[in-house]
Amino acid sequence: MIDVTIANFEEEVVAASMTTPVLIDFWAPWCGPCKSLGPILEKVETAYAGRFKLVKIDSDQEQQLGAAFGIRSIPTCILMMNGQPVDGFAGALPEGKIKEFLDKHLPPAEELPAPEEEMTEPENLDPAAVLEKLQEAVATDPANDNARFDYVRLLLQHGQVDRAKAAFAPVANKAGVVRKLEALQHWFNAIDSGASYADEIRAKTEFDAKVAANKRDFDARYALAQLAMRQQQWVQAMDELLEILMRDKSWNEELARKTFVSILEIIEPPKVKVADGQIPPDDPTVATYRRRLSSVVLS
Repeated sequence: MIDVTIANFEEEVVAASMTTPVLIDFWAPWCGPCKSLGPILEKVETAYAGRFKLVKIDSDQEQQLGAAFGIRSIPTCILMMNGQPVDGFAGALPEGKIKEFLDKHLPPAEELPAPEEEMTEPENLDPAAVLEKLQEAVATDPANDNARFDYVRLLLQHGQVDRAKAAFAPVANKAGVVRKLEALQHWFNAIDSGASYADEIRAKTEFDAKVAANKRDFDARYALAQLAMRQQQWVQAMDELLEILMRDKSWNEELARKTFVSILEIIEPPKVKVADGQIPPDDPTVATYRRRLSSVVLS
């Protein structure tokens, strides 16, 4: 359990929820039901062994955060996933009801990634050797979504789209429930979308003109973002998606936000090894755009 303030909210809640669901407990020292709910939440967090992260926000001290989430009574709990609130409940629920609430959203324990190191691209190997190693990992364990993600991502990074599609096909039906696979699906969608234009440069010029004439032409903005994704111009793609989010967060069933989160997943580099007790540094681009997404979502 971690106490969260406005100062560490982006790191401990928004950024953390990109990889692990975060349950926020809005409470106050004077609140009787809060005192009974707190120990139950901590007990459930221990029992779930890493399936979610519990944080607490003092609603009296952090009124700005309470207002951002529309908190009207306490205790209130909000579940964050991929930088976005997805569900919540109010009141001091019993342990069984809390588990029912969490089980609607959390992956089963057996589907959690193994705590072993994920397949990442070793710095001392050439791309061909890395691809061979990842291909072997996928063949050895077809259920290893982390290895498959790294394998397909590397293929796409090197323009081997057909091989990437073949490697992705066996798990395509899981794209709606596995965050890494959803990220790849958005990338494939962008690649296929761009391939449908006879002249990509002309198409981009036409979309730019539409946006200049109407800043709320979200279809044109999204098309520009997809063209940028196709060319692996990630910053340009995220900038276009932010323009949509600043004007309409829920456009097209939150497609802009979901695509933005997918890009962060794609461009997140492997964590560097550090000494025990130290925290690996964040990639500056990923950290910057996580903060920008957070500021837009909470505005």
